[in-house]
Amino acid sequence: MTTLAQLRKAALALPEVTEGTHFGMVAFAVRDKGFASVTRDGQVQLRLTSTDTDAAIDAHASGERLERNGKPIGFRIVLADINGKDLNALVRAAWAHRAPKRLANDLAAAEAGADQPDCALPAAIGRPATRALLGAGWDTLEKIATHSQAELLDLHGVGPKAVRILTEELTDRGLAFREP
Repeated sequence: MTTLAQLRKAALALPEVTEGTHFGMVAFAVRDKGFASVTRDGQVQLRLTSTDTDAAIDAHASGERLERNGKPIGFRIVLADINGKDLNALVRAAWAHRAPKRLANDLAAAEAGADQPDCALPAAIGRPATRALLGAGWDTLEKIATHSQAELLDLHGVGPKAVRILTEELTDRGLAFREP
């Protein structure tokens, strides 16, 4: 069962996302373009391409096409009916659909950099943490040191193990996380 907290973590881990409300619903936007919201009765609504919507409907029988004025605009499903991994992928697809293309391309390039041997982050933190940090634009230990441990843990993919390894690396270089 997926929760609003998990949705929030996945959405806010993406670049330039803000949380607010839209018609009384918790909503997430990238550069003022909404891509995800949660209704009062616990349904997550995601703005997706028609191809992504069709795939989501095929994968989740309890979901449905989201329409506005008779025009399909995305996918809706009860939050509790979707697992976290699938929700994360759909949130990412919705973000990419609504984000400016250059921003989406920059994130994709940063994430591809996680596979490059010249990546400045320690490999021991794992690929999910590396992708999350690169996606947030934190590609060096110096940039990571300008954030608190809590900010890192708020990124989807960064867990206690990655924070412990980064703490050790920062200490070895005479750096430390910013105090909250």
